[in-house]
Amino acid sequence: MTQTSPFRPVRPRRSALYLPANNARALEKLPQLACDSAVIDLEDSVAPGAKDEARESLRRFFRDGRAAALPDGVETVIRINSLSSPWGAEDLLAARGCKPGAILIPKVETPEDIIAVEDALEQTDAALSLRLWAMIETPRGVMNAGHIARTARSDGARLDCLITGTNDLMKETGVASLPGRPWLSSWLMQIVLAARAYGLDVLDGVYNDFRDEAGLKRECDEGRAMGFDGKTLIHPAQIGPANQAFGIPAGQLAEAKAIAEAFSLPENQDRGVISLDGKMVERLHLEMAERLIEKAARIAARHDGDHTT
Repeated sequence: MTQTSPFRPVRPRRSALYLPANNARALEKLPQLACDSAVIDLEDSVAPGAKDEARESLRRFFRDGRAAALPDGVETVIRINSLSSPWGAEDLLAARGCKPGAILIPKVETPEDIIAVEDALEQTDAALSLRLWAMIETPRGVMNAGHIARTARSDGARLDCLITGTNDLMKETGVASLPGRPWLSSWLMQIVLAARAYGLDVLDGVYNDFRDEAGLKRECDEGRAMGFDGKTLIHPAQIGPANQAFGIPAGQLAEAKAIAEAFSLPENQDRGVISLDGKMVERLHLEMAERLIEKAARIAARHDGDHTT
């Protein structure tokens, strides 16, 4: 299992809500929302003629203390435009100055897309605690997902999380949007595998009909079964179902605690494999259990009223 960087704390990312940077009303409501991550967007949700206004709105949100006043545990993420776009370089400077938890890079297709942003941040002496998320939303990005995720293994790496951009992926491939996403699921699993191979979190794409709670719940459950850590969202009404679907069931948490307790016994502390309730349990499972226990504690600290931990 990939060693977790001290700059990559274990944290819940069940729900990541997109908010346009130039939507003042949405930003004002953010402190009352129970999302784990708030993705303040300078890219797709902001029209080309409104990019400068959105960037200034973003700066005000962080400068006047509203971002710092968000409830404990809410992760702030800024989605910039691609560095190859007319707005990308200025977006990156603005995002770096705001000091969010992470910067989300859109349309990542090669490792060089990550490295270019890391180099720019290093040149401006950005703290290593400023992390990166990468959107995989093109055919080339899916094909290179493993190479992209592998950048997390390099010295000074900032990459924490992969996000699937399902709308763009369907648009670029012509794949039909059908219940269960039968033609899309194999590509999504490639992204999940890439993330898991290099110890990254991975989030499912958005569900477009925010009024269809049953459809959202079904897709969240499918995403959970596929191995995603959470889901990206377009409306506050989607937060509750996402938190519920990607929460930690009590039985799973109890099993993790039992594994941790068993390995803590004096006779097991130096053993690589033990027997627990008739099953062989390895230290790999201990590492997974410890991460799950920490994540559950962070979820519980949010007090968001979910029925799962």
